[in-house]
Amino acid sequence: MKPTTIIVMVIILSSMVTGILFVVFGQVTVRKLRKNPKTKDVLGGELVSGWDILNVAKALSLPRSWSKKLENSALSFMYANSDLLFEHTTKFDRLLSAMFFLCWLVSGFSSLLLIALDSFGFFSE
Repeated sequence: MKPTTIIVMVIILSSMVTGILFVVFGQVTVRKLRKNPKTKDVLGGELVSGWDILNVAKALSLPRSWSKKLENSALSFMYANSDLLFEHTTKFDRLLSAMFFLCWLVSGFSSLLLIALDSFGFFSE
């Protein structure tokens, strides 16, 4: 097999794992947070359906100092409140969040990298 084929297979596999983790994290953690009256309004802005799942995953996965900077910025309405989310989630929720967010970042950036390398002719024969 060509290296390009292997890279594309890895990206497709990581995207499938990301999709599964997206659904599981949304059903297990974010659904619980949406039902809680204290947390349903602090999940961040939802540009498209499901965006709050990404907001919660980001708030639970990034270091607290980074989350605080995002929450205190001019676009703070777009970000979830990490303090309240940490109070109302378990360690399993945070682990699931970190696994999902890491897979989402890796699959997204590797796809963009593959597109950029291909557009520069890196994989031409």
